[in-house]
Amino acid sequence: MYREKKVVVVMPAYNAARTLGQTYDEVMAQGVVDKVIVVDDASRDETTAIARRLPNTIVFTHLKNLGYGGNQKSCYRLALDAGADIIIMVHPDSQYTPKLIPAMASMIASGLYPCVLGSRILGNYALRGGMPGWKYVANRILTLTENIMLGAKLSEYHTGYRAFSREILERLPLGANSNDFVFDNQMLAQILWFGYTIAEVSCPTKYFAEASSINFRRSVKYGFGCLGTALSYRLAKMNAFPSPLFPRIKSASPGGTAV
Repeated sequence: MYREKKVVVVMPAYNAARTLGQTYDEVMAQGVVDKVIVVDDASRDETTAIARRLPNTIVFTHLKNLGYGGNQKSCYRLALDAGADIIIMVHPDSQYTPKLIPAMASMIASGLYPCVLGSRILGNYALRGGMPGWKYVANRILTLTENIMLGAKLSEYHTGYRAFSREILERLPLGANSNDFVFDNQMLAQILWFGYTIAEVSCPTKYFAEASSINFRRSVKYGFGCLGTALSYRLAKMNAFPSPLFPRIKSASPGGTAV
């Protein structure tokens, strides 16, 4: 518990056997996490077997691969079912440091922010951590475009290190989102749509052989998906084209006004 809030870490896992145990140890070493949820998206290695040996862990295995977004949908559903007040997504590949968990949990538990992102861009950690140059350039271009179209000022939209309040996960129409990687981007756009504020903390990161990553072809597909999400958001704001991702808001939400 952190300030009487139940903190649950979710790990969307796929072929994470080599790094899952180390990541779990680092997560629990922070001293604020009540429960870990590992969702294995039909891995071909020993991910599920290793997860089942970890204390205070709920393990759920997909019988077939549902994709990164489909994995997260299961993660958040299970976290809410487990009574989580604060939900933090940590990739089980050790790319993002779990040492930021107490800070991110504190920002949500204090009531200051309902969503906190671990940004690789703040502090210039992306390139220093080994992010390929082409990915960095694509990140900056996409982020600039999305900030303009979504009316926000985030340093990046593409980090996989995220913390949420229970309220946000209960309110967002996550079922309408993609099961692919663009799920992450759609989720942030939905948070902005409902008028919530997104906070960011500077996050050291590292790239190495075992770290999860998508290839160039899927990165291009993801990039166009992000642009499509931003365009859908803008059209919905203009009442020009409705989208199930961005339903009409019937009443004012915290930090925002009714649309």
